[in-house]
Amino acid sequence: MELTADKTIMERFESRLKEEEKSRATIEKYLRDAKAFAAFLGDAPVTKDAVIRYKSHLSENYAVASANSMLAAVNSFLRFLECADCVVRTFKVQKAVFRSRELELSRNEYVRLVETAKRRGNRRLCLVMQTICATGIRISELPFVTVESLHTRRARVSLKGKTRTVILPMELCRELKRYVKSSGIQSGSVFVTRGGRPMDRSNILHAMKALCQEAGVAAGKVFPHNLRHLFAVTYYNVEKDICHLADLLGHSNVNTTRIYTLIS
Repeated sequence: MELTADKTIMERFESRLKEEEKSRATIEKYLRDAKAFAAFLGDAPVTKDAVIRYKSHLSENYAVASANSMLAAVNSFLRFLECADCVVRTFKVQKAVFRSRELELSRNEYVRLVETAKRRGNRRLCLVMQTICATGIRISELPFVTVESLHTRRARVSLKGKTRTVILPMELCRELKRYVKSSGIQSGSVFVTRGGRPMDRSNILHAMKALCQEAGVAAGKVFPHNLRHLFAVTYYNVEKDICHLADLLGHSNVNTTRIYTLIS
């Protein structure tokens, strides 16, 4: 099979991902990785040897975690193409015992980011960071923090066929109620763009990165997910209850939660 022979193949792959109820971010990533794979092949047919060559190409140009992430997308694409016999294994990764301090956002650094956003008058970003760090919610789940949820202090999150409840701290709800009132947001998602669309990972990431220099925080530490990580680490250090932490984070497998128990 030659990928360049069918110009609609990516459109059909996108439709399949939507049918599988993948998140928007996942669909965009899988399409991006599938297109990179197709570009690597050019006019060559899809064969197991070709996929192995691509795997070698990834190992030479990307970190293991990134390469595995791309291979996961490519393998999904291959199954869609009914080329399951071409699927390859991901690279083996030794489980980490320690987490690099260079990647870990401290509480003091988090506070400096929040204070910098306040000084700049970016109230929305300030509250986005506080919401993630106070609840451990994922970026993709932020749209479920709605005006209605502020009254019950519970955000009902439904993604990928799973539903869970995120508890919103009382003081956070007070701040968010003040924010939506002053912003004229009467219903729906609390965190929206000027056009009324829910903020996404790209919006938040770029806004956070813009705070780094003034806040005196290394840019390599400033990612929305690191706020979720800070919530998890703080909770685990106090409670030492990994099972409850897994529930709070929405992990179906407690082994996924292990990363938050690593020490620097």
